[in-house]
Amino acid sequence: MEPAERGATRIADRVVAKIASQAAREALHGAATERHESPRASVVVRDGTARVRISVALDYPADIGDRCRAVHGRIVERIRGLAGMEVPEVVITVERLHSSHTGRVGAERVR
Repeated sequence: MEPAERGATRIADRVVAKIASQAAREALHGAATERHESPRASVVVRDGTARVRISVALDYPADIGDRCRAVHGRIVERIRGLAGMEVPEVVITVERLHSSHTGRVGAERVR
C-alpha cells in the first residue's frame, strides 16, 4: 500500500503551541523566562500551515525588536523542523518588560 493511501497524520494545535512556546524560551535563552512567566502560545493549524500568537515577557533594557526577531525566527525554524509545517504568521505580544536594574517583589522595590 502506498504511503498516501494509508491515511494522514494530524498534529494537534496544542502540540504546535507547545513547540512554539519552547522555541520562544530557546530564543530568549531563558533570560526573562527563568525569573518570570513562560511564553504562552496559541496556534491555529490548517492545510499544513500554522498561524501562531505568542505572549512573552522581556528583560529591560534590551533591544526589543532584536529579541522579537529572534523569537519569530526560532518559532518558524522549530515548527518547520519538528512538525513539517509552514508558518506564514507569527504575532508576538510583549506582555511585560522586567527591569534588570530594579528588582521587584510585589509592589515594593528591593535594594
